[in-house]
Amino acid sequence: MFPQKEAISWNIDQIGYADLDGKAGFKMAIHRVGERWYLYAALLWEPGFVILDITDPNSHRYIKHVPGPADTMTFQIQIADGRMITAMEAIPDYLGGHEGPWEHEGFAIWDLEDPENPEQLGVFKTGGSGTHRNYYDGGHYVYATGLPDGYDGHILQIVDISDPANPKEVSRWWREGQWLAGGEGGVSAGTLLHGGAYVKGDRAYLPYSAGGFVILDISDKKTPKLVSDLPFSPPFEHYIAVHTALPLQNRPLVIVNSEAILENGAGSLGYAGIVDVSDEAKPRLISLFPLPEPPPGAPYKNFVERGARFGPHNQHQWQYQDVLLNDENICFLTYFNAGLRVYDVSDERLPKEIAYFLPPDPTDRRGPWPTTGLIAQTEDVLVDSRGYIYISDKNQGLYILRLSQTRTPRPA
Repeated sequence: MFPQKEAISWNIDQIGYADLDGKAGFKMAIHRVGERWYLYAALLWEPGFVILDITDPNSHRYIKHVPGPADTMTFQIQIADGRMITAMEAIPDYLGGHEGPWEHEGFAIWDLEDPENPEQLGVFKTGGSGTHRNYYDGGHYVYATGLPDGYDGHILQIVDISDPANPKEVSRWWREGQWLAGGEGGVSAGTLLHGGAYVKGDRAYLPYSAGGFVILDISDKKTPKLVSDLPFSPPFEHYIAVHTALPLQNRPLVIVNSEAILENGAGSLGYAGIVDVSDEAKPRLISLFPLPEPPPGAPYKNFVERGARFGPHNQHQWQYQDVLLNDENICFLTYFNAGLRVYDVSDERLPKEIAYFLPPDPTDRRGPWPTTGLIAQTEDVLVDSRGYIYISDKNQGLYILRLSQTRTPRPA
């Protein structure tokens, strides 16, 4: 492997770096109170989250770490309407597992009236192993990626949190074959809701991993109904064939991507692309993003040779929040060892890369991955409405970036 000692970027400027007191950040959310801006970063290798004051991103302030329940994964987070939703899920076997019943599972609901001292209002429990990446854009409903007992893989659970001390499940939806306790016959491995459902009007767009890209009619939240689906595996990566499905608001398009799981190129090709849903009964893939290329002078001819995971992971998601950037002509996408990639999608038939940022490789190990060496692995991305970009890494804190005011042609 080839250690990268300094950040390498094109059309992106580094504004700062937040070490997070030696912890590894993962999913992020932003909240504003008056003139003050706060970033909440769920942690990857230990329970809980940290709070930063990012009012001035050039001189951010670390506030504190809020611990989570022991022996629990809590690395998913959402904020809207002054409430924060933090996921709690069972630790899987490949990260050590857990013996016996799972006490801390589901998601917690927090009040952010005092942004530096969140108050927990209630907990929703799935009756199983908890939730993964949930969706909450405000109001009464959380669209939870839950794993209740009796199911093979995560499903959609719609939860009413209007009384946060007593959240109640309204309905659930799953792919036929997942409900093993109900006598269904099983599904292919990896058929599960992975990323959060994304709501647009009376539709929910579900990234259902090996189960494909799914459109649901949620006009009646008590009885979600399948509108259509679009398979992606084969030929693409099987286990998380659809990780994110991000609908655009002003065009009948959804940006979808897979997640790379295996290291060193051992899995099938990962992808990011655009689906046309103008005829929602027949969604169709109309373009693919170009694969990231190594920067000039790199000691590897492609990113697979760099080692660890290579492939897409998370997109910046606006989710109707005024503190977040809403620009439907640009897609911000993390790509593990290829860092952050930025694409112009104004022409949906020809997405073009316009910027990238490759953080330096970590100097100390904060968690067990990657297994093949300390190689930078860019995880999540969030962009605030002022244009500041935040990215997290498996073994580092948060990088604070901004698109360059003056754009240059791609370096040869």
